[in-house]
Amino acid sequence: MEMSKQLSEQQVELIKSSVPVLAEHGLTITKRFYADLFEAHPELLNLFNHANQKQDKQQQALANTLYAAAANIENLEELLPVVKQIAHKHRSLQVKPEHYPIVGEHLLEAIKKVLGSSATNELLDAWANAYDIIADVFISVEAELYKDTSESSWEGFRRFIVQRKEQETKEVVSLYLVPEDGKSLPTFEPGQYVTVKGYSQSDHYTHLRQYSLSDKPNQSYYRLSIKREETKDVQGTVSWYMHGLAEGAVVELTAPAGEFTPENGEGDLVLMSAGIGITPLTSIAKSALATQPNRAVTFVHFTANRNSYALRSEMEELASAYQSLRYEVYDRDSDSSEMTVDHLINENEQQFYICGPISFVQQMEKKLQELGVSQKQVHFEVFTPLIPV
Repeated sequence: MEMSKQLSEQQVELIKSSVPVLAEHGLTITKRFYADLFEAHPELLNLFNHANQKQDKQQQALANTLYAAAANIENLEELLPVVKQIAHKHRSLQVKPEHYPIVGEHLLEAIKKVLGSSATNELLDAWANAYDIIADVFISVEAELYKDTSESSWEGFRRFIVQRKEQETKEVVSLYLVPEDGKSLPTFEPGQYVTVKGYSQSDHYTHLRQYSLSDKPNQSYYRLSIKREETKDVQGTVSWYMHGLAEGAVVELTAPAGEFTPENGEGDLVLMSAGIGITPLTSIAKSALATQPNRAVTFVHFTANRNSYALRSEMEELASAYQSLRYEVYDRDSDSSEMTVDHLINENEQQFYICGPISFVQQMEKKLQELGVSQKQVHFEVFTPLIPV
């Protein structure tokens, strides 16, 4: 990371000394921070995922980020991959440079409130400088993303019309979206997502959610395949809103974002999904085979049962059309044996892309690691705040 500001040796030591404190009190600090932030700036609730706030997921993610920053204060480059992933999320949610001073002010105040007399002026000054350095990195990375968007796509939210609506399963619907203004539709990288703006009758805030684009690029539409949550509470607000849209309705989207995107190459692709995690991997598989029909692609999907398997017919058609595609489905209701990955490993150059619930991603990462697959070969996407550890 290029840093225009530097910490003194004393400040570095103070930050490092706060690692145990953050391990013990990090979540308390971030809970205090978000409560104070939203009390002072309720308009920011339009940018945040209310469900993640209610379930403490965002608070835990920020607590772990603070811990990781303190632990790596002398080598923040170690956090750059996570910074880039979070920056894509921020760009998609329209986080702007003017938001960072507001966050910094309330974060330092939360540290002071929770730690009390332990939060000396020297420690707070050290964290203020450290925050400024990290914020500058985010602002710089996000500026490049906004620049790319303005040149090839659009800024802010753009209005789309639901051209077609298809019920994939009882819980999953696919929406085919086209620009309301009739202008060209920019392409995207397979594996990327968009942010949609949803609304609720229970409050006056907008609710933003990110959904993966589930079809290959260079179509006349964007497709979102969305799983409806079980209940229409804060967790299910946007999914129920999207399921309720009729053909001809208008929905607002930000431009595609995300780094869960494979590069063209000769190496084997191994795609591993569970549940609705199939959406970005369907886009990746269809795009890879369309552009490189002889490239070896393995697609492994884990589903609760065949009836809940969204995009099943598409994957079956893809497997029939391409001999280079190896396709496997594990059905929890009928497969008594544990899903194994040993047979997926070969001597070729392989890249693994995993998407699904956190527990599934962690399980697959662990299995691959035990089989000697290097960390740089494994890429993942989870539909929840990133939690660096």
